[in-house]
Amino acid sequence: MSDNHDNPIVKINEKEHPKVKIERKEGEPTVAFKGASWAALVVGVSAYLIGLFNAQMELNEKGYYFAVLVFGLYAAVSLQKAVRDKEEGIPVTSIYYGISWFALIVSISLMAIGLYNAGSIILSEKGFYGMSFVLSLFAAITIQKNIRDTQVARERN
Repeated sequence: MSDNHDNPIVKINEKEHPKVKIERKEGEPTVAFKGASWAALVVGVSAYLIGLFNAQMELNEKGYYFAVLVFGLYAAVSLQKAVRDKEEGIPVTSIYYGISWFALIVSISLMAIGLYNAGSIILSEKGFYGMSFVLSLFAAITIQKNIRDTQVARERN
């Protein structure tokens, strides 16, 4: 077997197309992970909103589900920040920490109760809304974490 280092064709190709290394600080998420997180948020929120726009519901029902999504996204990001701050020794009042947990639990409960009691939505649509809601919350938490990790990594170096 011959080694690729002895092959002149490989050497020429390496010179023509050198590998590009992206500078990343220690502890900073990769570009691919950041991109995947943003893509998950865009897909989750877009799917939810497109489904809501096309749904055969009264406008007040659509408003309810929209408000629950916005409330859930805010609650998830707020809780992630509060938990991270506590872990890093940054002061977080117990009332804010408690309210953050409460808000996330309430938003998830409102979604579950709303979908359970929605007589005009078939079961597959309920699953669609539930899954796009959960995907959106998870992606929002991940993006908040990525932003925080990037900030900490850049401040460190």
